[in-house]
Amino acid sequence: MPYRYFYDTEFIEDGRTIDLVSIGVVDEFGREYYAISTEFNPTKASDWVKRNVLDKLPAPSDSQWKDRNTIRNELYEFLVSPIRKKGGTHPGERVELWAWFGAYDHVAYAQLWGTMPGLPKALPRMTKDLRQRWDDLGRPELPSAEDHELHNALGDARHNLRRWRALEKVRKGQDNRTLG
Repeated sequence: MPYRYFYDTEFIEDGRTIDLVSIGVVDEFGREYYAISTEFNPTKASDWVKRNVLDKLPAPSDSQWKDRNTIRNELYEFLVSPIRKKGGTHPGERVELWAWFGAYDHVAYAQLWGTMPGLPKALPRMTKDLRQRWDDLGRPELPSAEDHELHNALGDARHNLRRWRALEKVRKGQDNRTLG
């Protein structure tokens, strides 16, 4: 059985570089992780990112601001520790990452370990895309995000979990119609 994580990142990008601003992750059981990088360059942010992301971050004195090495180490422990506790021997085979339009999120996440081959074996090499799943299920109605959640990595990750749950209800309903 996969252990699913729903996540989102905020980042600064210029068409060549994706620079992590923050990452938020939630699992199906209510555990959460959130961190803001101390290493991004805010002067490279677009006006949109400044207005919608950077202006909403807590003060740099907040404990959620961390260097990338700390984020990498804490995120690794967050992702693999529940499987270790259950006695899993190959945690990477059971960890699933899910995001909404997750391609850039995956790059921002993976770059915490440097290049893609630098990812630890216990972590997935891909992120499954909730937006594609929504499309495949016929674009059913999904829960709306709260205004305070938008463009906050943890708020968006929580919203991705709500999307997942709504999509699973639709998928299970379709499975029941097929079997009936």
